[in-house]
Amino acid sequence: MSEHRRKPPQPQGGGRAAARRATQQPSGRRAAQPRDTGTGFGSVPHSEDQSYGGRAEARRAAQRGGRRRVDPGAGAGAGGHGGRGGGRRGGPGGGHEGRGGGPGKRRLVDYPRDGKYGWRRWVPSWKLVTGLCLGFLGSLMTAATIAYAMVGVPDPNKMAEAENNVYFWDDGTQMAATGGEVNRQNIGLNKIPQDMQNAVISAENKTFWNDSGIDPRGISRALLNMAKGQDTQGGSTITQQYVKNARLGDQSQTLSRKFKELFISIKIDSNVKKNEIMAGYLNTSYYGRGAYGIQAASRTYYGKDAEDLDASECAVLASLLKGATWYDPAGAVDINTAATKEKNYDRATKRWRWILDEMVKDGHLDAAKRDSFVEAGFPMPDPVKKGAKLGGQIGYLVDLAKANFLANNDRGIDAAELAQGGYEIHTTFNKEKVKKLEAAVTDVRERNIDAKKRPKTDTHVQFGGASVEPATGKIVAIYGGEDATKHFTNNANTTGAQVGSTFKPFVLAAAMRDGVRDPRLGIEQSLEQRTQINPDKTVYNGKNKLRIKNYNGSVWRNEKGEELFQVNDGDEDYIDINLREAMIVSANSPFVQLGMDVGISEVRRAAEDSGLLPESLNKSNVPSFSIGISTPSAIRMASSYATFAAEGEQREPYSVTSVKKRGATIFKHKDEPVGAFTANIANNVTDVLRDVVEDKKGTGRNARIPGRHVAGKTGTTDGNKSAWFVGYTPQLSTAIDMYRLDDNEKNANRGFLEMFGTGGQDKIHGSSFPSEIWQRYMADALKNAPVMKFPKAEPIGEAVWGGGASSPTPTPSMTPSQTPSQTPSQTPSQTPSQTPSQTCSPWDEWSCGEEDGGADGGQPGGGANDGGADGGQPGGGANDGGADGGQPGGGANDGGADGGQPGGGANDGGADGGQPGGGANDSVGIFG
Repeated sequence: MSEHRRKPPQPQGGGRAAARRATQQPSGRRAAQPRDTGTGFGSVPHSEDQSYGGRAEARRAAQRGGRRRVDPGAGAGAGGHGGRGGGRRGGPGGGHEGRGGGPGKRRLVDYPRDGKYGWRRWVPSWKLVTGLCLGFLGSLMTAATIAYAMVGVPDPNKMAEAENNVYFWDDGTQMAATGGEVNRQNIGLNKIPQDMQNAVISAENKTFWNDSGIDPRGISRALLNMAKGQDTQGGSTITQQYVKNARLGDQSQTLSRKFKELFISIKIDSNVKKNEIMAGYLNTSYYGRGAYGIQAASRTYYGKDAEDLDASECAVLASLLKGATWYDPAGAVDINTAATKEKNYDRATKRWRWILDEMVKDGHLDAAKRDSFVEAGFPMPDPVKKGAKLGGQIGYLVDLAKANFLANNDRGIDAAELAQGGYEIHTTFNKEKVKKLEAAVTDVRERNIDAKKRPKTDTHVQFGGASVEPATGKIVAIYGGEDATKHFTNNANTTGAQVGSTFKPFVLAAAMRDGVRDPRLGIEQSLEQRTQINPDKTVYNGKNKLRIKNYNGSVWRNEKGEELFQVNDGDEDYIDINLREAMIVSANSPFVQLGMDVGISEVRRAAEDSGLLPESLNKSNVPSFSIGISTPSAIRMASSYATFAAEGEQREPYSVTSVKKRGATIFKHKDEPVGAFTANIANNVTDVLRDVVEDKKGTGRNARIPGRHVAGKTGTTDGNKSAWFVGYTPQLSTAIDMYRLDDNEKNANRGFLEMFGTGGQDKIHGSSFPSEIWQRYMADALKNAPVMKFPKAEPIGEAVWGGGASSPTPTPSMTPSQTPSQTPSQTPSQTPSQTPSQTCSPWDEWSCGEEDGGADGGQPGGGANDGGADGGQPGGGANDGGADGGQPGGGANDGGADGGQPGGGANDGGADGGQPGGGANDSVGIFG
């Protein structure tokens, strides 16, 4: 290289090189080396660890967050050593100590993370995640250890003491205090069958003998369900359930209670033998019917000691531990529950079979033995027998209030928790009305029923009754039987007694609301296609042994092909009768046929809308459904009639207004009325039922209360096995029933018995003892109440002729004709001929063709009917029953003299389709 291009060496002691080297001295904490004052500008001796770097290296170091060592002193600039050019750690221009670049002190928790950009700064490292998890688990274990050490095991004897539940009358005074409700008798494990132990292990906790008292998977499942708001059952071992039942006395489904139960269970399992835990569990569990423990359950359900139970019976009792309310085959005694006998029996049999199968799978039961149990059938427990300590009517009142609260509280409080006590239950029962109802029944019983004098007819006689306020739904009084300590079934509740003719008002209400069907149309008809009836203008055939037909005119037949000839009480013939009169005299034929014309499904819906429970209604669609083959309770019958008294507003009957525990209200009844019928439909039903009581021919005339409006209906059933009177005033609705029931299991023919001769009467009707009791009670109960009147009923519906009733028509031609009348009318049938017409109008199917009017009691029809044998009813053929065929009307008849049937007059038979009417009468004749 030429001499002139070589860079001359720079002096080491000063000049620009010295200045550059000075800028490269470390800044901050590492101080610059002292100058050599012996040279001109003060040179810095070269150090081997001194790094030389430029601004780019400093910038990269700053971007890395100072994690790597930065060249010291970089960027001091011309300002001399320790310049103030840099502000960031490790940035250019080191500056004074603490102000410039150089690595900072590392943090204990590197978050947000140094040396990362954007989202990476916020993603924790695996070290950080691992540390947090270990810390959380350590804290949890520490807390668990502390909790385990602090939780004590409660004394089972103290927790077994039950508090009283106090029941109050509607005026706030105390009605009863139910101390000593717990029915328990502890027995040793040696007295408990091994099959019972195996049954609960197979059903509840298969790992019982080997687990540590808890089931982690089950607990996790229960906690997850709890978080989702679902049922938490299924997470507890037998040890946990024993702790809950006998040690905690707390049935609440809360996290705090669950954790407490968890630690106590672990402690119990460590300190108590498994045999003792099993015995404690079986001796403290609730099996329903007030029975706590296996011994009490065995005696309650099977009438034997626990040690005598077989494996099949053990499986039944084990199934009850899942919830006696839902698995007791007898059903829950309640006025509003889904735990009916039928549903409970189905649930119980399925779980019984499942437990037997599980016992086989777990090696606890031989398969052949299981098969023999299944072949023998479900071991049905004994009927409910209550060891009530509350006598008279109080026991029935307490049971009813208890059931009402259990069925309607939204906190999930069950019978076992209620039995622990501490509740104040305020009821709707009126002390004076309860006494008066009991007095009325007792008086009639003592004066008329004598089992010693008439043992064949006066034994097993039962009365039941209930009284409900229409405006509120309150059950103010019931009569459950002679004594709750002697007769255990509450007769105010469902007994199985059929209601008979007291069901007819629901048929009438359905006919007013839904109407009768047009026989020319299909079975599904809209409200516009139907005809809503008027009870005064609607006429039906009321003859005895009336052949019942479908709405379209075809003869009804049962599954065996048999026809139905409906019988009236006393074999009375009423022939053509309007519905008001039919209700007054309680004729069966008109209402059976009316039910067919309206539709059994519509009648059933009207009954349910009024307040009857669906499960109490007969499930068949037979014609007799309309005259009371169903079995509602006295409470429900009083409540459903109260719907009519309340102008169509239905309220659920209830017996508990509020419940408190330790001063806090935990339940309060809510009034939620539902519109079942329009006010005018309800008022028209009431108007008809008033005549049943007030008319001199009315079957309910014995129930009259002078000076008060009373509406009601009597009821008597086939075979005279039950009799009812249900009636109401504007303020109060009451149902009274009477029946004979032999419920002795030892009698092969037990069941409802006939009442012919009972009380010295040939036959018991609703108009006899039931109406007598009703009248005495209601007159006494309303003695000081204000006199109220029912609202006036406005005209409703149209006229209908059904069941072969003789509808007024224009006078037929006396000369038989084979062709229709020249008058352009819509008359239901052709001009009468010597033989049945071969062409029938859709409106004349009841009296045309098939029906001969004579074979079944002179019903109108074609054929050789001469109008005499059947009372001059009109018919085809040679009918000579008067100039107008024996039909009422003609001339000046205005439809009043013959019971309100429309008559002749200005009727031209054309303007309204040939339907009869008087003057301007435009009523509709549906069934000719």
